[in-house]
Amino acid sequence: MPDPRTAKLAKLLINYSLDIKPGQTLRISASPLVSEMTLAAYEEAVKAGAHVLVEQPLEEASELFYQFASDEQLDFISPVRKLIVETFDADLRIEASSNRRMLSGVNPDRIARNAKARAGLSKTFIDRSARKELSWCLTVYPNNANAQDADMSLRDYTEFVFAAGMLNEENPIEYWKEEGQRQKKLVEWLKDRDRVVLKGSYIDMAFSIQGRKFERCDGKYNFPDGEIFTGPVEDSAEGWVRFRYPAIYMEQEITDIELWFENGMVVKEKASKNQELLTSTLNTDDGARFLGEWGIGTNYGITKFTKDMLFDEKIGGTIHFAVGTGYPETGSKNYSAIHWDMLCDMADSEVTVDNDLFYKDGKPVIG
Repeated sequence: MPDPRTAKLAKLLINYSLDIKPGQTLRISASPLVSEMTLAAYEEAVKAGAHVLVEQPLEEASELFYQFASDEQLDFISPVRKLIVETFDADLRIEASSNRRMLSGVNPDRIARNAKARAGLSKTFIDRSARKELSWCLTVYPNNANAQDADMSLRDYTEFVFAAGMLNEENPIEYWKEEGQRQKKLVEWLKDRDRVVLKGSYIDMAFSIQGRKFERCDGKYNFPDGEIFTGPVEDSAEGWVRFRYPAIYMEQEITDIELWFENGMVVKEKASKNQELLTSTLNTDDGARFLGEWGIGTNYGITKFTKDMLFDEKIGGTIHFAVGTGYPETGSKNYSAIHWDMLCDMADSEVTVDNDLFYKDGKPVIG
């Protein structure tokens, strides 16, 4: 019997996150493993009056592509994909997997080359989103591979996913609207500030946010949600950070990453596992060694690290940095083929902004 929260999630994604209007074009890209969720979202989108394109790509195809594609194929951009990115009004991605390590044996240079080829499309997508021409949302539906990564049974993982999205609430949309108001207080306090200093067991960094804008994340682009973020001034980051949590890139795990910054740039990197992939990714292009995002997790309902950044970057008591492309709506000017989030534990750390204490031991302390 279908979980009633599936229908609740579909209604939330279509009517709140994407706010679909009659006549809009919507692409739904979803794993074949979650047809129940895909059909629920499709039904809601059709009821809302959208013109819907459904794609269900086979995840095994990515492994075959990176293994056998020629350089010409790695550099090729599908005109169909280009048309969708340039013209569609909305985009919904529903992720699920049978094996989240399917690309572990792929040469990282081939992944980096293909990412570089897709950089123009990624920029178009981000720019259209910033101009409010494109609404998009990414979510994960309960599946065995994610459950295994999180060291949970599928039953327990399902409960975790729905609880993280507040889908056990009678009216989850109202919850996320209220979360937006809570985030608004943080964003307003940070407005027109400049120098950020972060100190703790895993971080000793400083950078500028002068002229930058913080964005609220209350269920519109990621679901579940719960963070605020901005783009640091590109040449301002100085210092060191260690990411105690593993980072995942193209389905491969990089463990115990440490980065050293000078004049905004990563000048030294270190990892205990997959160092080659770390370095190769940071060498993707000129923007890959600069910060595109600083985010602060605000979802204290997510208490477990699951190796999925959709959930993990929202964990209350953490911050995350992304190397690579920044979001134009924040004022970021960094451009890259990559945008790679890494998670830092802030449980015993503090953040000051213009010498005023903003955050201590995992929580904002402002009034």
